[in-house]
Amino acid sequence: MILIGDTVISDDVKEQFFVCDLDKCKGACCVEGDLGAPLEKDEMDKLDKSYQKIKPYLSKEGIEAIEKQGTYLLDEEGDFSTPTINNRECAYSVYDEKGVLKCGMEQAYNDGKTKFRKPLSCHLYPIRITKYDHYDAINYDRWHICSAACTLGQKLGVPVYKFLKDPLIRKYGEEWYSQLTIEIEGAD
Repeated sequence: MILIGDTVISDDVKEQFFVCDLDKCKGACCVEGDLGAPLEKDEMDKLDKSYQKIKPYLSKEGIEAIEKQGTYLLDEEGDFSTPTINNRECAYSVYDEKGVLKCGMEQAYNDGKTKFRKPLSCHLYPIRITKYDHYDAINYDRWHICSAACTLGQKLGVPVYKFLKDPLIRKYGEEWYSQLTIEIEGAD
């Protein structure tokens, strides 16, 4: 376990390997699960403000789901998430010509249409953060649909914390990430 400020980081974040392999999984994480993508509190307003710019990147079915359900939903546990199409894929996801699910939010961001990339929960995956009163627990989430990503990460020698450098910096900042790197690489 690694402690940095008010975060507790699982050893799996440094010991496990991961690189998304979309050719193999086809973006299954945008379909699997009970709900859409979990949202941070500040992301709901960003979604509302960005929706009209994201909308051209979405499928007809995604637009219909969002316009029926809203840009985000409150779930049974009191958390917010993105809506889904028929309780399946995230309404913001779109299939490309190869049948791979991509994020319409991220495509709009990459084209410079919005400043909101995508939900942090998606950007950080396979890390999941559990918020407690005095700290965040940062854990690696094992999911069978990501077995190809684990294999590719192992082959390329990319640990989870390096694969997720950008989203970890997005969440906790450059200084925090530098400290994480020092803690991990100094421990090896």
